[in-house]
Amino acid sequence: MRFLLDAEQRDFARSLDGLLTSCDTPAAIRSWAAGDHGPGRAVWARLAEAGVFALAVPEKYDGFGPLPLELALAFEALGRHAVPGPLVETVAAAALLNRLGDDGIAADRLPGIASGTSVASLRLTSLGPYALDADMADAVFVVDGDTLRLAAGRPGPVQPSADPGRRLSRPSDGPALAQGPAVAAAAAYAADVAALVTAAQALGVGRTLLARTVEYVTQRTQFGVAIGSFQAVKHRLADTLLALEFAEPLVHGAALALAAGDDGAGLDIAAAKVTAGEAAYGAARTALQLHGAVGYTDELDLSLWIRKARPLRDAWGTPAACRARVMGAAR
Repeated sequence: MRFLLDAEQRDFARSLDGLLTSCDTPAAIRSWAAGDHGPGRAVWARLAEAGVFALAVPEKYDGFGPLPLELALAFEALGRHAVPGPLVETVAAAALLNRLGDDGIAADRLPGIASGTSVASLRLTSLGPYALDADMADAVFVVDGDTLRLAAGRPGPVQPSADPGRRLSRPSDGPALAQGPAVAAAAAYAADVAALVTAAQALGVGRTLLARTVEYVTQRTQFGVAIGSFQAVKHRLADTLLALEFAEPLVHGAALALAAGDDGAGLDIAAAKVTAGEAAYGAARTALQLHGAVGYTDELDLSLWIRKARPLRDAWGTPAACRARVMGAAR
């Protein structure tokens, strides 16, 4: 099956790419890692003006969506530019609150998410003890089984991460907002949305890693010729490109399945997540190998993309968990 974006979707992706190109995202990541969220919040505000977060929010709560395919396109761009912050978690929180069916909670929280004035993070206790960027989020939602809570007070200390732009901490306990089977069902849907946009983000990270590595191997020389002319290097880059090209239609197809409300959308998302995550991680390994020793240095901006690949591969569904989900349905 061939997926073709329409003109409006292509224009949206190009405009978002142009917007982020004008932002100094490497500087924003380094500031974010140091605990200075100002530059990152400035990028967040520009993304909100472009309508990125409104894509996850229904029209009755001042949004444009939910529009899963457009969200996937947006997160590919966010990955290409390595934008820091709880982007996935904010979108997932919007999906959870909308799916919950409680108009009071949704009306209170979703307009702020759509406008970008409220940054949210989301933790499902079934996936681990930490929430992303809980130290700067305006609201941290915690789902424990069939109970939804709003974290209160300061979170625990920030834990080290392979990606300096991912600041993980334990959110504090807080009051219950809702309880019952509807919470568990909404959390499962939110986890699928999070896995989808994480897959798209990983795809974008992989695209940048490949593009910058191709540029580098045409400039670096050994034995008087560019290393990009070596057959082994060409094969490695071709394998990386094929993996990313194979992942893209899976991500778009999963987004279309989610938009259509297909019963098997979760399986499509799991397949897309494992494929895109592994492709991005492979692109990171290729970039690191072909850049040589310089690829290990923090001063190299590309290291920020290299260090994102593995955490994104494992976030919101490890490869093993995604494969188990797909294989379990096949039995």
